[in-house]
Amino acid sequence: MSEGIPPDGDDGFIGDDEYRSAFGEELAATLDLRTWELGLDPKHILKRFKEQVDTAVHQEDVVREAIRKEFFPRLKKLRDAPQSAGVYKASPERLAIIHESLLFPGRVEAVNSVAVSHDSLPIAITQIGVAIVSYGGNTGVFSQRLFRKEMSTQTDGRKLLRDIFEQRQARSVEEEDPLSKLARRNIRAHAELALLLDRSSADWRMGYGNPCSRELLSGSGYSSLLTASLELLKRLIWEQRKFVFIPNSLEDRGFLTFGNALFGGEYAIIDTLEADSAYIVDRWNYDRTDREQAFKFVKEFCPHVVRGIFRASDQSPPYLFYAHREHAHIAAHVAMADSILRSERGFPMLLDVADVACRGAFGTEGFMGMVNDAYAQAGAKFHYVSERKRRP
Repeated sequence: MSEGIPPDGDDGFIGDDEYRSAFGEELAATLDLRTWELGLDPKHILKRFKEQVDTAVHQEDVVREAIRKEFFPRLKKLRDAPQSAGVYKASPERLAIIHESLLFPGRVEAVNSVAVSHDSLPIAITQIGVAIVSYGGNTGVFSQRLFRKEMSTQTDGRKLLRDIFEQRQARSVEEEDPLSKLARRNIRAHAELALLLDRSSADWRMGYGNPCSRELLSGSGYSSLLTASLELLKRLIWEQRKFVFIPNSLEDRGFLTFGNALFGGEYAIIDTLEADSAYIVDRWNYDRTDREQAFKFVKEFCPHVVRGIFRASDQSPPYLFYAHREHAHIAAHVAMADSILRSERGFPMLLDVADVACRGAFGTEGFMGMVNDAYAQAGAKFHYVSERKRRP
């Protein structure tokens, strides 16, 4: 197993110039307690909020106009742009056809998941739940639970104590140690894709996030997980093809800035995932064999996945989408047709339904209830509960 961490990751350093540019004041002024307000003055705070938000919104309008005038007309001419690159308008008639022929008959199935965890001195427990839903009423929920304990093969008491101490101390120095990250992120992402391919029978498959995500392209440094994940992605891209993935995050703020310039009912096809995926692989700390395997996948398969942006209505924010290049236009219409069912949110309702199904079956409340009951049965009802959770 390789280390599973990028060799030259961002160290989080922010210089004085960056701070001044972002916040409009010197860091020293922020730290000076004489600039802090005493007490709470809602009228003054609301006034400042209004001024700052108003300025930001008007500035964004200027950016939107520039994007529509300068960037959108050049999409087809960008380097490595897919043949379908450009801005398009989704017709209400075609969206209605998608509703009647694909969505409502249950020919589109969506997958979403939830991961909850408990960490204490003697044990860490992670529960992963995945749901498959459609409007045809077919729903499947699947779950896995991982129990982590520090173990040692030592029989000598001193060596046993040293092993346990070192393992637990290593967990405490990282905000999220590699094994916990593996359980919560990588195995979860793999399970979503596997269930979408092997337990769904719908013509179209809808997933959450980026199909060629860092979690799947890295395998978190585990060769077996990387190989299994790449095999799933090959099947998705080469065999299934009729898929659309939609993230709900601000991770790609640059692309979302372009999307914010779209009018309601418009979508844009921007580029393919080859460059971004190659960047992830290039920065990850693989061993030689895994690196060659990952780069080969990126070169052969990622050019077939396009990245686009859609905006379901003028009241909703834009969202990215990923689809096979052969079905990119239909994929955009599927995403938009499902999203206009709640025009003010503008996000596919099937993914929200899958999320609700996951949280209802495998959410935090039920999970912690079972954890607390297990501690009580073991005679340690409050002994390993964190101080924060015991506050009144």
